[in-house]
Amino acid sequence: MEDALYEITSMRLFAGLSLDSAIPDHTTIMNFRHLLEKHKLSRQLFKEVNKWLSSAGIYLKEGTIVDATIIEAASPTKNKAKARDPEMHQTQKGKQWFFGLKAHIGVDARTGLTHSLSTTAANVHDITETEHLLHGEERFISADSGYRGAQKREELKDIKADWLIAEMPSKVRLLKKHPRINKQPIRTEYLKASIRAKVEHPFRIIKRQFGFRKVIYRGLAKNDNKLAMLFALSNVFRVDQMIRAARG
Repeated sequence: MEDALYEITSMRLFAGLSLDSAIPDHTTIMNFRHLLEKHKLSRQLFKEVNKWLSSAGIYLKEGTIVDATIIEAASPTKNKAKARDPEMHQTQKGKQWFFGLKAHIGVDARTGLTHSLSTTAANVHDITETEHLLHGEERFISADSGYRGAQKREELKDIKADWLIAEMPSKVRLLKKHPRINKQPIRTEYLKASIRAKVEHPFRIIKRQFGFRKVIYRGLAKNDNKLAMLFALSNVFRVDQMIRAARG
């Protein structure tokens, strides 16, 4: 960041800095990050960005899509503690094993903007974080098959919204063996998938545009701070994309 502020004019302008005065060095930048972590300011910034988007009428709140993504952490033990991060855990996805954390998000179904975030170890099941990803005003909730049965959980049973949960992949494969007979159920699953696709936008932005593919810091709190900042910025990035698309 220190090098970027010296070398890239647009970044200095964004930060309100000039080469005529001292540019913050790496220690100053690190101390600022620690300040954000200590007071959970990234979470507050995430809320403020969402409040601004809501007041601007960009959030429509008619539906929420929930999903989670695994972000891997370093598993080697070549560190001072000579141990892997105790707050990270491994989990199996398909036939592969991953060690790290999970970012759980709730996304506006119309715009693809993230309104809720939860950070856990990778072995925490997606469905257990569902209650933290809803704002309470949605008329429907969309999710993949990993969330089947969510509406029956004690903490979610009073929610009045419709649940658009995908069928298990094995059942969808069976339906596709007889496409003529199962035309309507197959069409329903395609419709669910088309709605659910928007939840991938924030994940793509933080991983590809912002490069957050691997956990950098130890502990969930530090990484939650970083994720809150990244998802706040991804919302701004997404709105910019929407405005550019509208202008043609």
